[in-house]
Amino acid sequence: MSAARITLLGKPGCHLCDEARAVIATVAAEVGVGWEEINILDDPELLARYREQIPVTLVDGSQHDFWRVSPDRLRSALGS
Repeated sequence: MSAARITLLGKPGCHLCDEARAVIATVAAEVGVGWEEINILDDPELLARYREQIPVTLVDGSQHDFWRVSPDRLRSALGS
């Protein structure tokens, strides 16, 4: 697996984060890219910026989606 190209910004107890995590894990495995998850509660700057948008998906460091993750849009953003 390659270095993380997808980053999920979320927090514990977030049902949309759980749904996003499942989509990201599936798509990342399909296309062979790495992904990571960051808890916004551990970073005051991320919490201030994304509090109302989580989960937020970043692809290669740029914001891709928030709230819901479309598997097709994510595959497209990854070039697959």
